Amino acid sequence: MDRKGIGTKCIHEGYKPGNGEPRQVPVYQSTTFKYDTSDEMGQLFDLEKEGYFYTRLQNPTNDAVAAKIAALEGGVAAMLTSSGQAANFMAVFNICEAGGHFISSSSIYGGTFNLFTVTMKKMGIECTMIDQDMPEEEIDKLFRPNTKAVFGETITNPTVDIFDIEKFANIAHKHGVPLIVDNTFATPVNCRPFEWGADIVTHSTTKYMDGHAAGVGGCIVDSGNFDWLAHADKFPGLTTPDESYHGITYAKRFGKGAYITKATAQLMRDLGCIQSPQNAFYLNLGLESLPLRMKQHCSSALEVAKYLNGHEKVAWVKYPALESDESYGLFKKYTPDGSCGVLCFGLKGGREISVSFMDKLKLARIETHVADSCTCLLHPASHTHRQMTEEQLAGAGVAPDLIRFSVGLENPEDIIADLEQALSQI
Repeated sequence: MDRKGIGTKCIHEGYKPGNGEPRQVPVYQSTTFKYDTSDEMGQLFDLEKEGYFYTRLQNPTNDAVAAKIAALEGGVAAMLTSSGQAANFMAVFNICEAGGHFISSSSIYGGTFNLFTVTMKKMGIECTMIDQDMPEEEIDKLFRPNTKAVFGETITNPTVDIFDIEKFANIAHKHGVPLIVDNTFATPVNCRPFEWGADIVTHSTTKYMDGHAAGVGGCIVDSGNFDWLAHADKFPGLTTPDESYHGITYAKRFGKGAYITKATAQLMRDLGCIQSPQNAFYLNLGLESLPLRMKQHCSSALEVAKYLNGHEKVAWVKYPALESDESYGLFKKYTPDGSCGVLCFGLKGGREISVSFMDKLKLARIETHVADSCTCLLHPASHTHRQMTEEQLAGAGVAPDLIRFSVGLENPEDIIADLEQALSQI
């Protein structure tokens, strides 16, 4: 990070208007870009010249917002995607092809769990899910010659545990592979995983970065720190010629920009998971107020967590900023200024009581969403993790009575009053 504060970066990075130019990032709502000569466009297709020719690969609006997120994370380059799910898929698939293997914490979002263990398995890529609290020596035994990456979430969804980034970065690097961290819940306001050794960061920008449920999107950021050529045999996609681009070797040709260049020129070209320029515009508006919103989300969430923790009808509460929380030590290390606005809890009486309670809330909304300006909640075992078996739910730490509660920007006393009236009815 340079000397500019995170709040200043949220406003000024990525786009710097010149004299008489728009203050706000322009929306380049165009599928294509015109050139005077055939040769100019040919150079773009050969990656010999920088520029734009088709929005499926790159767009000026998207690139400005991606550059801002890269600056916030302290990375060298970034790429926007159509969703957080697309970001996680492409982040792994960019370096892990058929016949490859990677390791992931099991305490991750249910959709990502399904992507890694079901869909990518059909593509010939195997994922080993692990308890992120396993001792290092036990994790070491799970690496194979074809292991290409390690994956985890800074703050797990929905169990809100803190991932020990430094621990897993050291393990991954010992085995010659990068650590990929989904930083959606913490955002770079509260944690910057590159500072703790992570190599690649992903985001569902749909969440706090957008903050208003306006646009679905994702982002991949590269630190530029992983030496692909030092482990050339593990990553042939980056270290051997790409015949679809006349034999370009990304790691040699683009240096620290190799990973994002390959993801853009190859994966985005073929898969087309681009974020729309209009959604990128909405995302940029959200980024400008991100530090202020995160401060309020975290402050209100701690008030709500303390209230629930002292309620006689509440069986348990998980929130990293609570001193009694098992993640409190890691919270103080990685996110001391605040974790996120999401907490989880269960009620005495089990699953049926927890589900019944949700239906009695008036202010909080039952939604398949999280990290929004509006307080919202869901029951993961019935919703986001519904496809998982009981054994998988247990492995991911998703208890049958677990309610994921995302504290919004409403007055915290109003959120607590809503909880109180609902609890009084059970």
